[in-house]
Amino acid sequence: MKKEIAHFFKEIEVLLTSNLPFVVYRKPNEKKVSCLVQKDKTLNILKEFNDSGFVFAPFDDSKNTVIFPFKKCKSFETEISFKSDLETPQNLANVKVKTSLEKAQLEHKKIVQKAINFIISGSSNKIVLSRKEELISSNLDVLVTLKKMLNTYNNAFVYVWFHPQIGLWMGATPERLLSVSKNVFTTMALAGTQSYKNSLRVNWESKERDEQQFVTNYILSSIQKCVDNLSVSNPYTIKAGNLLHLRTDITGKLKETSLLGDIVKSLHPTPAVCGLPKEVAKEFILKNEGYDRAYYSGFLGELNLYNSTNLFVNLRCMQIENSVASLYIGGGITAESIPQNEWLETVSKAEIMKKVL
Repeated sequence: MKKEIAHFFKEIEVLLTSNLPFVVYRKPNEKKVSCLVQKDKTLNILKEFNDSGFVFAPFDDSKNTVIFPFKKCKSFETEISFKSDLETPQNLANVKVKTSLEKAQLEHKKIVQKAINFIISGSSNKIVLSRKEELISSNLDVLVTLKKMLNTYNNAFVYVWFHPQIGLWMGATPERLLSVSKNVFTTMALAGTQSYKNSLRVNWESKERDEQQFVTNYILSSIQKCVDNLSVSNPYTIKAGNLLHLRTDITGKLKETSLLGDIVKSLHPTPAVCGLPKEVAKEFILKNEGYDRAYYSGFLGELNLYNSTNLFVNLRCMQIENSVASLYIGGGITAESIPQNEWLETVSKAEIMKKVL
């Protein structure tokens, strides 16, 4: 059901106090903003990839994926034009960092150096390390933050997701895990990061190009048994917030519809959020990162909606609990990585989410 913009956000405001599971989301470069509301508070777990609903998956693929089944939800939507329909107040929140950045810097650089040594020893090609930064705000407004993200990140998957047994997450991710429509399959390899300085014409160092190629090669080797007619673009630069990334587009055709689950399991967690080889990198992360990523770097999106699936990697995201916003940021580590530079990359990425706060 399509609603006027003001009425749509009024209903979202009511939902934020209802304690019912819901998700509000907009796909990249689209004007339609959708809302799904589960009719009860059941925590539904995804059993099979032929199920139909909105899925929310953690980084650790040994843990359960949550699904809001479409048949158990009511839905409504609106359309907003880019940059024009949403009024948001400025200087929204009085935000303070909860933990010392000096201490966080020391810890992150120590773990990065450990990963570099691990990679140089020949145990891995790449490991993606992340950290959590907690911010305290006395007047954080989820609805206004959502509007700011919708206004700011047109080419990202923007969302707010809530379940009373898990909590509230929101984000604006630039990375698609996969899309499938009528058996036509699309995914991307995304890696490398640098600050945007008014131009997409930039030079990429060998470290970023190598990292991006690692991701591309892994995806191709993972999906080739399930996909025909593979097509791979040349790497190109894209803008996400105030950052630039290298991206390669990969398309093909699913050999069988039933192979969707196999492809998702082979891609997740991707080298862009985990590393290579996947199982070695994942074990290193779980053992050394020092905190639970939960749903950061998992995936989310529509599963089997009108014979289409659109799933996105949960990057540029935060978890909100009372007055605390936990930001999740990371970067890919290779043998050529420099710990100080890797720390600065996480600082740049944190600024993306801090802007909307």
